[in-house]
Amino acid sequence: MASRSVPARPPSPPRRRSPAAGRNRLGRLLALALPLGLAFTAVPATASAAPPGDRPDGGAVDLGPNVTVFDPSMPVDQIQATLDATYAQQVDNEMGTERYAYLFEPGTYGTDSDPLQIKVGYYTEISGLGASPSDVVINGKVETYNRCLAPDNCIALNNFWRTVSNLTIQVNGIGQDDCRAPTNFWAVSQAVSMRRVQVQGGDLSLMDYCTAGPQYASGGFIADSTADTVINGSQQQWYTRNSVIGEWTNGVWNQVFSGVEGAPTDATFPDPPYTTLETTPVSREKPFLFVDERGRYAVRVPDAQRDTRGVSWDDGMTAGRTIPLSEFLVVTPDTGFGRINAQLARGGHLLFTPGVYGVAHSLKVKRADTVVLGIGHATLTADRGVTPLEIEDVPGVVVAGMTIDAGSQLSPVLLQVGDGKGRSRSDAANPTTLSDVYFRVGGPHVGKTDVALQVNSDDVLIDHTWVWRADHGVEPFTAGVNGDTDRWRTNTGRNGVVVNGDDVTATGLFVEHFQQHNTIWNGERGRVVLYQNEIPYDPPSQADWQEPDGTLGWAGYKVGDQVREHRLDGGGVYGYQRNAEPGITTETGFEVPVTPGVQLHHVMTVHLDGIGVIENVVNDVGGRSDASTQGTPQYVVDYPG
Repeated sequence: MASRSVPARPPSPPRRRSPAAGRNRLGRLLALALPLGLAFTAVPATASAAPPGDRPDGGAVDLGPNVTVFDPSMPVDQIQATLDATYAQQVDNEMGTERYAYLFEPGTYGTDSDPLQIKVGYYTEISGLGASPSDVVINGKVETYNRCLAPDNCIALNNFWRTVSNLTIQVNGIGQDDCRAPTNFWAVSQAVSMRRVQVQGGDLSLMDYCTAGPQYASGGFIADSTADTVINGSQQQWYTRNSVIGEWTNGVWNQVFSGVEGAPTDATFPDPPYTTLETTPVSREKPFLFVDERGRYAVRVPDAQRDTRGVSWDDGMTAGRTIPLSEFLVVTPDTGFGRINAQLARGGHLLFTPGVYGVAHSLKVKRADTVVLGIGHATLTADRGVTPLEIEDVPGVVVAGMTIDAGSQLSPVLLQVGDGKGRSRSDAANPTTLSDVYFRVGGPHVGKTDVALQVNSDDVLIDHTWVWRADHGVEPFTAGVNGDTDRWRTNTGRNGVVVNGDDVTATGLFVEHFQQHNTIWNGERGRVVLYQNEIPYDPPSQADWQEPDGTLGWAGYKVGDQVREHRLDGGGVYGYQRNAEPGITTETGFEVPVTPGVQLHHVMTVHLDGIGVIENVVNDVGGRSDASTQGTPQYVVDYPG
């Protein structure tokens, strides 16, 4: 079905003025500091949920104090009360340490007259435990709304860090007002994933148009899911991969689809601003926890695929391997560091339960096909300047559902894939894969790293990441007198992503606010589908934001001068500098070698706000983004043309 240029119910999509006002006002409201352990320690949540009980096979499974497993026999009002209490705690808890996962055993939850209406706050995961998304049905909703920072300032710009997966939402809005009732709202921004979800009986809206204010949103990611009508609304960028939709309405700046049945055509780009690939070049669905036919916990690890389209589960179980949970070390806030390293040394798997874990010695993944899976936004925080997670140059490792934070002492890297010594034991058919792995430098505490994510191995798949040097947070990161200057000097990160390996693919690469090139791609035959970047808000002066050779600013996306083959489909670099007078200039958003094998398709720059300038889109091509073009992207359809 052809997409409409505007959604049926929401107003026309607003141009994003800037996230600064909302983000900085929000930052001043937050005052929770994240404590760090001295070794491999954990910061548990202040409230606990009951762990699951005995399984039918006679063995007790302890998924830690911050996991609750529901079964269909439980009263709907009891489940609703549990989830409402967590939401009330987490709805504004952006910089807190609490982490939660709520898991649903196969069955139906809620009735036509008494629906289960779930609202999802920070660091909360809502997931089904079925082998198929149809095994768990939520008769009701799973939603995230705007946060109203003032009566007339309701936005989703900071709705980060939450997950919904592996279930069916049978939209039921009984008891809600006429605006909300027919639609499931998922008004989110970065570090949020919707995977293996069916939305039935109503629309899916990525914008909350039922609140006052600008209603801005800056997301996001959907994969392996189905929906009828999807209302994009004010989402400035969005990536949908390997899904089935009936209709997609609207687009603001950069909407990218790959392997999506029902995706809109991109024949008239940039009006509307759609980028559509018939298939996804390389994909691997995220591992998921489920209960098998004998009632035992297991983890399904999907196979890697090439040139795929549609969902992975329409003809039965997603292709892959099943690993019994007994082969995982279930890591809880009480698990000792020695047990974790011993498990990795022998090639065992890890399941990190919700919590914040201080890492004073690097966790080293040494064996091929090791799985490290986090639930409930389990978070590793660097202590003593270590690299929290290192993956040796081996194939088939899967790391998924983890957040990695920089600590107050400088770490060289937060996650390193391959040692960079020139060896390659990669396997194109079985790539090491990072799915929903997020990085944070600053925010709840001082953060320092040289590089957040460094990929030295060949044949690696990055399947959705947000790599964020914080532009807001608790003191000393709030704006105001010396706020940005203090952040620039103390909350340090040189590069977000550095790729040195060959044949590396990234599907959904979000990188923001680093102090030099946000992304550097040195490997050959790199492939990126959707790139989103904001260059830093906070350079104190032009001298702080220029290369040693005098080049003004650092391109948000840099392909190494020696590279001969590379492709990016759907990319945006956004500019907003708010400190220096008379302003800060960045010469180009994308810097690439001029050679036929390096191709950029559908890329743009845009001036968000402030006094900064981006002179060109790619190298010396494309329009100037400045205050005169605020909110209006400068597009380059193809480079070279």
